[in-house]
Amino acid sequence: MTGWALLTLAILAEVTGTLALRTAAAGRRAWWAVVGIGYLVAFTSLAATIGQGMPLGVAYGIWAAAGVALTALGSRVCYGEPLTRVMMLGIGLIMAGVLLVELGAAH
Repeated sequence: MTGWALLTLAILAEVTGTLALRTAAAGRRAWWAVVGIGYLVAFTSLAATIGQGMPLGVAYGIWAAAGVALTALGSRVCYGEPLTRVMMLGIGLIMAGVLLVELGAAH
């Protein structure tokens, strides 16, 4: 698997685990397995991404920013939580910051 594919897997697993966390915390105990597996796959995939040579700052920045954005969208869809314009602006600013980190790492 390429570094980018592993990073994508890490992001999707982390978002799945985090969304499952809300359900597990509401008392649905079986969902704790989804949380644990999601986080295990996420961190294992992130470590493999870094192991393939992607700089830590870039990999973690993309992982974190994409995780925030997708979790906010997922919580809106799955749980009806708010996603305001200010929140979307904040997500955009996080993504812009990660882009700047990635561009800076290229030099």
